[in-house]
Amino acid sequence: MHAPIRKYESKYKPWLEHQGQAILGEGRAKLLRAINELESIRKAAEKLSIPYRSAWEHIRKIEEAVGTPVVKTHRGGAKGGGGAKLTEEGERVLHEYERYEGYLAGLSADEEFWEALYMKISTRNKLKGVVKEVEKGEIAASVRIEVETPAVITALITKNAVDDLELKIGDDVEAIIKATEVMVSKE
Repeated sequence: MHAPIRKYESKYKPWLEHQGQAILGEGRAKLLRAINELESIRKAAEKLSIPYRSAWEHIRKIEEAVGTPVVKTHRGGAKGGGGAKLTEEGERVLHEYERYEGYLAGLSADEEFWEALYMKISTRNKLKGVVKEVEKGEIAASVRIEVETPAVITALITKNAVDDLELKIGDDVEAIIKATEVMVSKE
């Protein structure tokens, strides 16, 4: 069964929250990126065409939400030389946002994902089993699954998928068989 031809584009507005409080969206992420690049809040504000005071307000709101500084500033002398840089927490928050943003962008552009939304998975395409071996490479990973039939299926999936699912030997999983690939899910 093929998915209907897509008539519309998908759009999204990612943001991060902490305990129900917004931390970072597209605008604040741009601000942190610019601070990181230019090592100056004033230069970052100018680059983004926002008032310097607004830039500080955004930083304050991020720091309030996460409960710790995300930007560290240092003063210059009479000859200038002041600047700003992201703290470890600032880098962590920005990295998490960029990771999430990249994931959503990948899904949005992935035609197979959109086709899968229309696909019904039959129970005959699912095989319960136990992970017997995990081999991680630089990008991909090989996961050997012993299924109840008994048989062993090897799925080639990304290393990130193995890490995200926290797969380890002995885990109960399902191998979902698609005509061209074996996907892995964990309950």
